[in-house]
Amino acid sequence: MSADITAGPATGAASSAFPRHEQTFPTLTHPEIERMRRFGELRAYKDGEALFETGKAGPGMFVVLSGHVAITQRDGLGRVTPVIDQGPGQFLAEIGQLSGRVALVDGHAEGDVETLLIAPDKLRALLVAEADLGERIMRALILRRVSLIQGGAGGPVLIGPASLGDMARLQNFLARNGQPHHLLDPATDKDAADLVARYSALHADLPLVVCPDGSVLKNPSEVSLALAMGMIGDHAHDKLYDVAVIGSGPAGLATAVYAASEGLSVAVLDARAYGGQAGASARIENYLGFPTGISGQALAGRAFTQAQKFGAEMLIPVSVKSLDCSRDTGAFALATQCGHTLRAKSIVVASGARYRRPEIEKLDAFEGRGVWYWASPIEARLCANQDVILVGGGNSAGQAAVFLSGHARKVFMVIRGGGLGASMSRYLIERIEATPNIELIFNAEVVGLEGIDGVALERVRWRSRLSPEVFTMDIRNLFLFVGADPATGWLDGCGVTLDRGGFVVTGAQSEQNQGRPVPPLETSVPGVFAVGDVRSGSVKRVGGAIGEGAQVVAALHGFLGDAAKPAL
Repeated sequence: MSADITAGPATGAASSAFPRHEQTFPTLTHPEIERMRRFGELRAYKDGEALFETGKAGPGMFVVLSGHVAITQRDGLGRVTPVIDQGPGQFLAEIGQLSGRVALVDGHAEGDVETLLIAPDKLRALLVAEADLGERIMRALILRRVSLIQGGAGGPVLIGPASLGDMARLQNFLARNGQPHHLLDPATDKDAADLVARYSALHADLPLVVCPDGSVLKNPSEVSLALAMGMIGDHAHDKLYDVAVIGSGPAGLATAVYAASEGLSVAVLDARAYGGQAGASARIENYLGFPTGISGQALAGRAFTQAQKFGAEMLIPVSVKSLDCSRDTGAFALATQCGHTLRAKSIVVASGARYRRPEIEKLDAFEGRGVWYWASPIEARLCANQDVILVGGGNSAGQAAVFLSGHARKVFMVIRGGGLGASMSRYLIERIEATPNIELIFNAEVVGLEGIDGVALERVRWRSRLSPEVFTMDIRNLFLFVGADPATGWLDGCGVTLDRGGFVVTGAQSEQNQGRPVPPLETSVPGVFAVGDVRSGSVKRVGGAIGEGAQVVAALHGFLGDAAKPAL
């Protein structure tokens, strides 16, 4: 059958739904399709037959040769929302198909359809081999995911009050991982109220999460939600990777991009979301090449997509429990919290740091219920037109304060020291000083929290460090940016040397490495490297972390090359 690649013009409705329609749904030329044929295989579908379905692993990217395919979004409540009709010369996929993730939309044939199916591994090869064509395809895949997120129609449905702390927790998890979702409040939506009644859901059960396959979860953990949505699978433990990267902050993502682009097989594990602490930054203004600034989420999202383009496997959220450095089977072994073991020839520790929990009375009773360690648009909506307290005096605290000042009535910055100059960039200090609804409280600390335990924060107690007097303020949202401790507990028992603060010692700093030439990023255990904030002596800046992530790849090649040489 000859290919009919003359696509009709986009409808006005489609153009209005997708402002960048020509880039989001480009039409390929006949020569372009011919260049793509060597990467795919022909597939034919009858009228009404499904090419892919929401919640099921997608087979790859389809190029429509003849016929039309209707794309729709479907949520777990059975609501179907039309997305677009795609015809000859257009391709069907979004960014998840780079790694064979589950489909986020349905695609059904309208009449007989002939396609060219390009599997995920072949799609990645196409993007690399055909640079100009690959750029157009990659841009379209990214824009389609953005459109799905902004559309608010498909994906899991979160049912509960918008002010609920656990609602914000799950929203943040999904948003940080680029997953489309939408919210329904049982107080205003009858279907949501009926579902709450049907499951006899108590307050502790909320939010309910209705997955695209119709399954219902009661206030799930992030891992339970990820498993139900097909975000993570169990195939990774069957492989032997060249390198396993633990942590997907800027350093880990940089390692993944450079290592995968140079042909190494890479697995990246992270306990929560890509981007790390940097991914929660509202705006990074001093990163090279972005004079107007860029959000941490946008920067991390681009790197996350780039790593998948080159074939890195992203295992998120997957927590690492321990590292076995004995190499009894010739490889390092990572034990995960879900009970699997992942094997790799080398390890890059990029686990960064965990948010520090200051000594504040009843802190644990209000975490995720008024106490936050990051400031995203989700938390900003919760504190609209309210007074908030933000604790901290570093760059992250400054960025968050400026961001929150655009939503909150007033932001009280509580700082232990007597000024900001020693810990914050000058441009942020000037911006804070120029923002009328940010008030600085120096030489002070938060000492206690009050409210309904496990439900909602209502008041915050703080005191001056220069006097014993304690003050109370009616505050429903408290933001803590008081530094972080290295996430290195999973390294216990494997022989990796840590400094007094728990950071990983590398290069000549390690006593075990003295007297032998070692790469500056290698730890005391050969084959285990450390980059970014988790490394002792690192700069603790996004640019520095990315630089180390790129630098370590040369050392990885050296180690893997030596390990492959036969013993003399």
